[in-house]
Amino acid sequence: MIIDACGLSCPQPVILAMNAIKDNKSYFQIIVDSNVASENVKRLAESKGYNIQMEIIDEKIQLTLTK
Repeated sequence: MIIDACGLSCPQPVILAMNAIKDNKSYFQIIVDSNVASENVKRLAESKGYNIQMEIIDEKIQLTLTK
């Protein structure tokens, strides 16, 4: 599952990530375009026991979350 949260301001990217977590997704990617959004999603994911891989692609931040 890939979630494109580019252009969305917080807390929207976090809410989208939370919805994926609530759906018990063990693997998903979320793409954001701000450091604030990436840090907030990262904090949420870590608090829920996810491993996070971060990659910057074309000025966008791709977070891959796995459990």
